Amino acid sequence: MTTRRDISKDMIRGATDGIILNILSQGDSYGYQMVQQIKQLSNGTYEINEATLYTVFRRLSKNGLIESYYGDKTQGGRRKYYHITNVGTEELNQFHQDWAFAKDIITKLTTGVLKND
Repeated sequence: MTTRRDISKDMIRGATDGIILNILSQGDSYGYQMVQQIKQLSNGTYEINEATLYTVFRRLSKNGLIESYYGDKTQGGRRKYYHITNVGTEELNQFHQDWAFAKDIITKLTTGVLKND
């Protein structure tokens, strides 16, 4: 049996918004930096492409979960930074609850083991 060294993009697709909100909850960031943060957080097992990232940024912005602004020259030129809003923080908290619930159900469904927690 071979060991997988990366995670399936299909498996992680539904969690992308939560991943981005989590990173922004730790501080404002910009696109390239977030790509690097995601790679680091996953120990190199997952890389988000920039096209996907910017699609997520547009969706989260449209829903009022994040805001963007341009940094000044001391922050590396005219980079576009993203910031989580209060509504985004609430959404991240809900995501954590939903994720914990779904993870438990999926584990039960895929292993057949009932947990008595």
